Amino acid sequence: MACSFSKQEQILQLFKGLTNQISPKFERCTGISASRYELLYQLYNTDEINQSTLQKAVNIDSAAVTRHLKQLEADGMVTRKRSPADNRVIFVSLTTEGREKIIGYRQENMGFVNQMLHDFTSEEIEHLSDMLSRMQNNISEY
Repeated sequence: MACSFSKQEQILQLFKGLTNQISPKFERCTGISASRYELLYQLYNTDEINQSTLQKAVNIDSAAVTRHLKQLEADGMVTRKRSPADNRVIFVSLTTEGREKIIGYRQENMGFVNQMLHDFTSEEIEHLSDMLSRMQNNISEY
């Protein structure tokens, strides 16, 4: 008996395929993983943030966030310091070097996104953005 996928199942398979392609190509293009880029981007938009708040904002598990931040700290891109009021709380901020690097990464990111959406009209991009947002909302309610 033949097994065929419904159109909805095909969409899910296409998303899985895209995800598998995007991550390594994004990293090759920008020189940084998508997770680290997201952390740096969130830090770029704030002066200093509690590490657990940052973890919730990027939706990456806390152990992975700690690993990423330790490496970014070793690379001189972020600083981490414990709260004097509560030693369990760690505050994170970008260094000057980190701010400069994220600007470069953002330029590379825009090149990557522009290539990914090559030949899409602005209306198609708007429509795709709306549909993906709706899908994300539907999944979060599931």
